[in-house]
Amino acid sequence: MSQAALALEVTQERPLIVEMAQDQTSLRAAQALRFQVFSEECGAQLANPESGLDQDVFDLHCEHLVVRDQRTGAVVATTRLLDSSRARQAGGFYSESEFQLVGLGQLRGDVLEIGRTCVHADYRNGATISVLWSGIAQLMNERHYSFLMGCASVGMGDGGVQAHAVMQRLRERYLCREWLNAIPRLPIPEMDLPDNVTAQLPPLLKAYMRLGAKICGEPCWDPEFNVADVFILLRREQLCSRYARHFKTA
Repeated sequence: MSQAALALEVTQERPLIVEMAQDQTSLRAAQALRFQVFSEECGAQLANPESGLDQDVFDLHCEHLVVRDQRTGAVVATTRLLDSSRARQAGGFYSESEFQLVGLGQLRGDVLEIGRTCVHADYRNGATISVLWSGIAQLMNERHYSFLMGCASVGMGDGGVQAHAVMQRLRERYLCREWLNAIPRLPIPEMDLPDNVTAQLPPLLKAYMRLGAKICGEPCWDPEFNVADVFILLRREQLCSRYARHFKTA
């Protein structure tokens, strides 16, 4: 992404911009938002919680996309980005710590992994997500990535009922192992789910599916975050036509 921020006005009262974090101050603001969402709201057991930051070794190799409220300068949404080149320096993609990604080495074209995506509670609406996706779209266009991949989480606070119900829905329409087979290193516990149990897709997972993404296998249990992570893969060539113009236009 170019140094200039991609500015989009979400509402007249709340103009938002998306940009790449360029310094430690911006990075720490993104990590503080991640801590607030994942630890304080969702109860994730993070390392060094006294720091008030969500940090891990992958942060050193990732780029970090942030959405700011121009009125206050506050970071209100973020995701981190790891492409094929940086992943080699990091020793692999983050997703590989949770899944055996059979076929990853045979993908034709560069891959961009996104992760640790979160939005401040006061900004959880479609407009904010759209601004964040516009930044990802611009990056995909400028660098010509062929694939977008990552994990979308489903809470396990209910023992896995929601996760199994969500997977029951996803398998019917979105399961595809043609390009990658994501084998979870720690599968979620098996459960007999009644046929009448239903669940809504979490917002991020729903956004992936609307874009045209597929899931590539069964979910992995992440005990640290107490979530079931579903691996998704999105090919630029198979983008939903409704959203393709955001990614394919020059």
